Amino acid sequence: MNRLSLVGVGLLVLGAVTAAAADGRLSVPPDSNSYTLTGVIEGLDKGWVYLLHGGALTRTDSARLEKGKFAFSGTIAAPEFCQLSCIGPNGMPYHGPAFFLAGGRSVVAGRKDAFSAALISGTPVQDEYRRFDKMEGSITGEEKQKQAAKEYIRGHPSSYVAAFAILNYFSYNPDADELDSLYAGLDAAVQTSFLGLQAKEILAGAKLTAVGRPAPGFTQADAEGKPITLSAFQGSYLLVDFWASWCGPCRQENPNVVKAYRQYHSKGFSIIGISLDDQKDKWLAAVKKDGLEWTQVSDLKGWENKVAVLYGIKGIPMNFLLDKEGKIVAKGLSGEDLEKKLAELMH
Repeated sequence: MNRLSLVGVGLLVLGAVTAAAADGRLSVPPDSNSYTLTGVIEGLDKGWVYLLHGGALTRTDSARLEKGKFAFSGTIAAPEFCQLSCIGPNGMPYHGPAFFLAGGRSVVAGRKDAFSAALISGTPVQDEYRRFDKMEGSITGEEKQKQAAKEYIRGHPSSYVAAFAILNYFSYNPDADELDSLYAGLDAAVQTSFLGLQAKEILAGAKLTAVGRPAPGFTQADAEGKPITLSAFQGSYLLVDFWASWCGPCRQENPNVVKAYRQYHSKGFSIIGISLDDQKDKWLAAVKKDGLEWTQVSDLKGWENKVAVLYGIKGIPMNFLLDKEGKIVAKGLSGEDLEKKLAELMH
């Protein structure tokens, strides 16, 4: 099933980064946490290059592009995942590559018409990431890629790329035992890095929402501002459904959810939709267009929706099926799987 994920967007620790001289001639201080990032974009003479950061405070640093060259320098506590983008003199955006930034010198070589495929090299961790990315690309099939990633993680406990692989492959609808084993195998320095701490947070959510556990309680307002509490649905089978109007895979899945609701609602099945929208009008327009006849709530905080954070949601669509006592009996149901599970429970 297709999904939209939060993982991998702007993952970089805080660092004092300065836009440096655009000729690219920067020396690296002896401090191992200091870095330079210099590059050339063929076919683009002027503009601005942006280095996307994340962490405790998401922010972007910028450097002027002159004669096709740009440069950044700064310090970071540990290697982290980040992304480049560029805006040309006519305001045209160019999406750049995602990569690992680490202490030392990194070099970017790209072209205007293929900036997303720019080559970034120079540090051991980025070179390792390139090898990992190449390995991924050589494997056909999501499950085979996931198995290869698992073997890579287990074989590289001191690797920050291994932490990235955990987030990339094991953050959506995670199996708590599997994720716990992978995280526990990482070295302490990787566990306490930004990527490692993200994996730890996902693990905590996976344990909290594992099949067989009581669903975490919550209260959130509907479109009229009326507080809706999870416990009010006890006595019915309930689907806690995370989605958003802007999520294409969610909208594609909605007809399946509508079908299941209409078939089983009279038999004691309910749904509470939790939207990760941040614009009320678009949320409600999608509810109407898709024919979502059940209870809908949202705090209009996007990915920071409090219920989504509580449930450890890192990709949507995602759902949890609860029994009449509020215990999680299944999760991540899509297509015909929801109807089959309901048929099994409500025969």
